[in-house]
Amino acid sequence: MSIESSCGCGCGCGSNSSEGLTITAKPSEEIMSQNNITLKIDGMTCGHCISSVTEELNEVPGVSNVQIALAAGGTSTAVVTTNSPVESSVLEAAVTEAGYTLVSASA
Repeated sequence: MSIESSCGCGCGCGSNSSEGLTITAKPSEEIMSQNNITLKIDGMTCGHCISSVTEELNEVPGVSNVQIALAAGGTSTAVVTTNSPVESSVLEAAVTEAGYTLVSASA
């Protein structure tokens, strides 16, 4: 028996509507030394994809918040808030570990 997903990522959620979907992983905190890094990510199609990327990014030391705006089938945008310096290569490794492609990172 095989399970097919409408979203196309293979997670089995069956979602076919993800327009405007945003998931915030942690509540925002006011920290004086916060920095926002914007990531452009390809390959995400549903809420499960957001959860996977969010989980990996939250494991990066210094990351205090992750917000992702899904563009199913396009390039999604993640805003990563950090409370200490984080190298873009570490963020790229986290996105890759989740199974997606980091297109760009900018502060």
